[in-house]
Amino acid sequence: MNQKKRFNFNRLMSPKHIAFFGGRDAKVAIAEAIRRGYAGEIWPVNPNRKEIAGYRCYKSVDELPEAPDASFLAIPATSVNSIIQNLDNRGAGGVVCYTAGFGETNHDGIKLEQELISVSGDLIVIGPNCYGLINYLEHVALWPFAHGGFCPGYGCAIITQSGMLASDITMTQRSVPLTHMISVGNQACIGIEDFIEELCENDLVKAIGIHIEGIKNVNKFQKAIFKCHEFATPVVALKTGSSKVGSSITVTHTGSLAGEAKYYDALFRRTGVIQVSDPVQFLETLKFLSICNLPSKDSVIAFTCSGGGAAMVADFSETINLKLPNFSKDDKKELKSILPSIATVSNPLDYTTPIWGIPEKTYPVFFEAMKRSKAGTAILVQDYPARGFEDAKISYLNDAKSFIEASEKLKIPSAICSTFPENLTQDIRLLLVKSKVAPMQGLRETLIAINSAALLKTRQKKIKREGIKDLFILEKRTRPTTLINEVKSKLILENNSIPTPKRQMCPIDKVTKGDLRYPLVLKYVNDSIVHKTEWGAVEVDIKSEKDLNYAVKKMLACITPSNTATDKPYFLIEEMQSTPVAELLFGILPDSQFGLALTIGSGGTHAEILADTVSILLPTSISEIKTHLKRLSMYPQLCGYRGSERVNITKLSQSILNIADFFQRNRTKYQSIELNPIFVYPQNVCVVDAIIESTKEQNN
Repeated sequence: MNQKKRFNFNRLMSPKHIAFFGGRDAKVAIAEAIRRGYAGEIWPVNPNRKEIAGYRCYKSVDELPEAPDASFLAIPATSVNSIIQNLDNRGAGGVVCYTAGFGETNHDGIKLEQELISVSGDLIVIGPNCYGLINYLEHVALWPFAHGGFCPGYGCAIITQSGMLASDITMTQRSVPLTHMISVGNQACIGIEDFIEELCENDLVKAIGIHIEGIKNVNKFQKAIFKCHEFATPVVALKTGSSKVGSSITVTHTGSLAGEAKYYDALFRRTGVIQVSDPVQFLETLKFLSICNLPSKDSVIAFTCSGGGAAMVADFSETINLKLPNFSKDDKKELKSILPSIATVSNPLDYTTPIWGIPEKTYPVFFEAMKRSKAGTAILVQDYPARGFEDAKISYLNDAKSFIEASEKLKIPSAICSTFPENLTQDIRLLLVKSKVAPMQGLRETLIAINSAALLKTRQKKIKREGIKDLFILEKRTRPTTLINEVKSKLILENNSIPTPKRQMCPIDKVTKGDLRYPLVLKYVNDSIVHKTEWGAVEVDIKSEKDLNYAVKKMLACITPSNTATDKPYFLIEEMQSTPVAELLFGILPDSQFGLALTIGSGGTHAEILADTVSILLPTSISEIKTHLKRLSMYPQLCGYRGSERVNITKLSQSILNIADFFQRNRTKYQSIELNPIFVYPQNVCVVDAIIESTKEQNN
């Protein structure tokens, strides 16, 4: 944003006056502003009414007492652009355009939206086709429906492309501290990235949550997230919707294994955004971050008054690799002296019912266990009794008080979580928020939130140290492309110092091994055949001249009956490579939104069945490749699984980076590349099969 727009952004977020354009919907929005506690000027604008909601109506923008800081538009789509232009001419601050009927509809709507962009000038326009904004910190609402929301004076800002989801979130019974709720709609003039960039500077915004269907400018998004790291503001993303990557070539394994969802995952990992899979996890993660901030360590000390609860914490922590540090021999001895004899000293720690609800006994246990565990976060599992069973409630509250005092004294982030979400009532949630302890609802959600927060802390340090490079956003290609056959592809790789097997080509009527050494691999090469195995066009482990001649006859018998084009077919003979430690798939596809996307995974003929892949957006680094290799299910195979040879992961990562760098240097020449398999050995690699997609001009 330029300086003028930043000024107008602040006017829109903290308006001294709001103009409401429209009739019935404007009346509802005025009521919501009043209910939120807005104390500024309210100016309804409607040429056909004298008053709305008890406020005098103005007939036009020109009649308003002065340029409004904020405006809410609930008028026909055909009238929007003239109003926006008049507001800009008058020097208004910003607009919430609730009106639909723009780019989300037909051709006429798209044209209207383009016109809206051109007439908006320095106005900050949210929408069109959005619910608007709620600023809980300053009691501002430009919102068309009844809304809720809880704000203790700090919290998280939520930005969403779905107005209904935004409305639903404000009504949830989870006591998520909110500072802002923003529904962005079509993002014609201002997008999610702009809100992230501005809101992260607010000290009271402890975290930012984004619900997105798509990002318009990926590099701008990256820069906004990097700014968040500078201000120590974590970002949590809920991505919904998916589509096939239109720019991929589906004839390759990479084309079917990569996709938009994986690219968003790669973007979030690259930039240090916590990605969640559902709305409940979204809110619980934001709640924890808003109240506790980021833990210093990825470990937890957990307390329960139930062996079953302790087991559940342990079981799920193991599935997400959340550390539960154990106690030393001396620590166990000390803890045993202050616990009932029936208690077992462990983490999670079941402190047992004999001391339940007795503060003078539970406080020392909580304090000593937290201190000696050296964990990054402390949690206490409590499911409070339902209404009508208040007699037992005091014991729960006593334990909660002891837990809170211990964590506060040790300055350790802490949460009290219920196994069942409904078992943490509003009064308890508000009490915990007041004590700066996160009231978490759901054991699984709690542990995932803590783990995500701890991992982000580590990620943030790396990003601050190394920065985030701009992606290779590509111009849309208009030239046709073609696949370069294996022989030509390998020659290109070889000329760029990428290892391939020793080989020779033979005419179809004259096959000889030349100076190659047995065992050999025979391949039938034809530009129309991509996956040779499917055509019976590969024969391996050929050990003699007799076997070679037999393989030729057998292959020709398989190929000839097919309708495969016979444009200069020939045989490729290669020295068969020794059995590798592992087989990898390597592919790079272009994407109009994300640029170049690298896919790495388990390779070979079963690549699509295994679907064991990760995607990395380019450019990348050795450290990023190492990190992503660890996410593969086949990673243990690279690390000496069951006595096999270990692969030098640094050298392997460097080899992968070298291939990626080759493609990046030549990205104007080549459309895509797939190497499958790459044979991986302890100290080196060899590309066994390759397909490069090129423009026809380049291929010729």
